[in-house]
Amino acid sequence: MWRAIICLLAVVAAAEHVREFTVRENARAGALVGHLGDELPDAAPPYTIVPVPGSAVNDDLKIDPHTGEIRTRMPLDRENRDHYALVAIPASGDNIRVVVHVSDENDNAPTFPTPVMDVEFSENTPRDVKRKLNPAKDQDLGTFNTQKYNIVSGNTDNAFRLSSHRERDGVLYLDLQINGFLDRETTDHYELVIEALDGGTPPLRGTMTVNITILDVNDNPPVFAESAYSAMIPENATVGTTVLKVFATDSDTGENGIIEYSINRRQSDKENMFKIDPETGEVTVNKVLDFETKELHELVVVARDKGAQPLETTAFVSIRVTDVNDNQPTIDVIFLSDDATPKISEAAQLDEFVARISVHDPDSKTEYSNVNVTLSGGDGHFDLRTHDNIIYLVVVALPLDRESQSSYTLNVVATDKGSPPLHASRIINLRVTDINDNPPVFLDSVYKTSVLEAATAGTPVIQVTATDADEGENSEIRYSLSSTPQSDWFSIDERSGLITTRSQVDCETNSMPQLTVVASDRGNPALSATATLLVTVLDVNDNEPIFDQSFYNVTVLENEAVGSCILKMFDRERLKRLRLNCVRVSSCELDKPIQLSAIIANLAVLISVHGMDTLIPLQF
Repeated sequence: MWRAIICLLAVVAAAEHVREFTVRENARAGALVGHLGDELPDAAPPYTIVPVPGSAVNDDLKIDPHTGEIRTRMPLDRENRDHYALVAIPASGDNIRVVVHVSDENDNAPTFPTPVMDVEFSENTPRDVKRKLNPAKDQDLGTFNTQKYNIVSGNTDNAFRLSSHRERDGVLYLDLQINGFLDRETTDHYELVIEALDGGTPPLRGTMTVNITILDVNDNPPVFAESAYSAMIPENATVGTTVLKVFATDSDTGENGIIEYSINRRQSDKENMFKIDPETGEVTVNKVLDFETKELHELVVVARDKGAQPLETTAFVSIRVTDVNDNQPTIDVIFLSDDATPKISEAAQLDEFVARISVHDPDSKTEYSNVNVTLSGGDGHFDLRTHDNIIYLVVVALPLDRESQSSYTLNVVATDKGSPPLHASRIINLRVTDINDNPPVFLDSVYKTSVLEAATAGTPVIQVTATDADEGENSEIRYSLSSTPQSDWFSIDERSGLITTRSQVDCETNSMPQLTVVASDRGNPALSATATLLVTVLDVNDNEPIFDQSFYNVTVLENEAVGSCILKMFDRERLKRLRLNCVRVSSCELDKPIQLSAIIANLAVLISVHGMDTLIPLQF
C-alpha cells in the first residue's frame, strides 16, 4: 500500500508531508478527526483525496476537500479496521500522506469459543492433574485483552483450581487442575462457571460453563442394609419357600455398582439346605428341613459387585427352624437283668426293678413333661414309676410265680401333647426266670412189682417216673437208690429211672425186699423226693431139700388117718427163715403104697412109699 502511495506521490509531486490522526473507536458519526492542513502552512485547500485502495476511506470517513476537515461517517470499530490511509494533494502540489489510526477502547469482552464444555475425571485421579480448557479470546488489545480467569461458582469443596499461561500468539491459555480429592460417591458432577476478565476499568468478562463428570472407580464394596439377618421358618416348609430377602447397595455406578448375591458354601450351609437368588437376594428353601436334625442354620451371604476387580462384603443370616409335631416320641428300654435281656426272676421282691425306660420327643428338645407314658398288661404284677418324666422304671408290683405264669406281655405307650397327638408303643415280652422252689414229685408214692428169683443181672424190674415243675437244671431229675438191705440186688438208671437187677435175687433170702427210690433235681441247692418200691421175688424150684438128718426111722400104723403127720423135717436152708415141713399120709391102704406128701419150698412133692403087710414097719 505504501508503495502505491509513494508511486502516486512521485507522479503528482516531488514534495510530501505525512499527517497522522487518531480517532477513538466507537466515536459517534460526524466526530471530528482533524484537518489536513493543520500545521502545514503550504498545504492550503482545496485538496484532492486519493484513498489507498482497500482502505475503506470513502466508506467510513468523510473528508471535505475544500476545508480539509476529516470526520467519521459512522462509529468506527478498531477490531474491524484499525487504521485508514489516503493521500491528500493540496493546491500547492505537495502531497500529504495521511494515516488515521483508530484507537482501541475496551469494547469487547473476552469470549470463549463455546459456552459449555464437558470434561471428565476419574475419581481416583491424583492432585494437580490438568485438563486443557478452551481459552477465551478478546479482540481488544493490550490490557484490554484477556488478563485472567476465575471460577465463579460450582467449585464444591474447592475441588479444582485454574492455571493459565500466555503464549506468543497473545492468547491466555487455560488449564483446569485438580485441587483436592475427588470422590464420585460424594460428588459425581461439578458445574463450574468460569469467567475470563480483561484489563479494562471496569473489566469486561466472558463466562463458560464447564460440566465436569467424575468417572466411577470401583472403590466401594457393597454394603448390606443390615449386618445380620434372622428369620424363622417351620420345618414343614416346602422347597422353594421364601425365607427372607437380603439387600445391599453399592455407591459405585455401572458394573461397579451391580451386585450379585451368593452363599459362601465353604463357611456355611455345606448341605445346600438354602439357596439365594443372585439378583434379588431372596433366600429360599432348597431341601427338606428337619427341626430334629438341625434347628439353627447360619449362612454367610456374600454381596459382590461386577467391577473389573470386584469388591465384596458379607452378612450373617440366622435361620431358626421351628418345630411342628411331625415326630412321634421314642421309647428306649434297658433291661436290668444280668444279661440285659427281658427277664425277671420269680423270686424278685416287690418294687424290684425290671427295666429302665427313657422317653424322648424329638419335636421338643427341652420339654419332657409334654409326653405321657403308660404301662398296660401284666395283670397288675408290674407298675411304672418316674420322678422326672424322663426316666421311667418298671417295677414288680405283685409276687411272681413262674410255675403259674412264665411270661408277661407289657405294652408301654408314650403320647405327646401335639395337635393331633402322636404316640409310640413298645411291646415288652417279659420272661419269668425259674428258681428251684419245687422238688421232684413221683407219680406214685409206692411202687409194687415182682421179679423171678431166677432173673439174670440186668433184667428190667420197673421204671419209676418223677416230675419237677421247675425248668432248666432245676427240673432235670437224677434217680438213685437209698442204701437198704438188698438194695445192692438192684441198680437204677439215673436219667430214665429204669430199675434193673444187678445180681441174682434170692427169694429164700428175702422174698419181698423194700427199696427207697430217690429223685433229685440239679438245682442249687438241689431238692429231692423219695418213693417206696416193694419187690416180690417169685420163688423157683432152685434148691434141693436138705434134711437135718440123713436117716429117719418112722413107724406108721396101718390104720393111720389120712393127713396125719408121721414125720417132721427141717430144711437146713429154710431153717434160716424158720420154715417147717411136715410129711403127711395122703393114703393108706394095705394093698397099695402109702402116699406121703410134703410142702417144700412152696412146691408140692409126692413121695411114694410101698408098704407090704408083713407087719414090718415102713422105713425110708
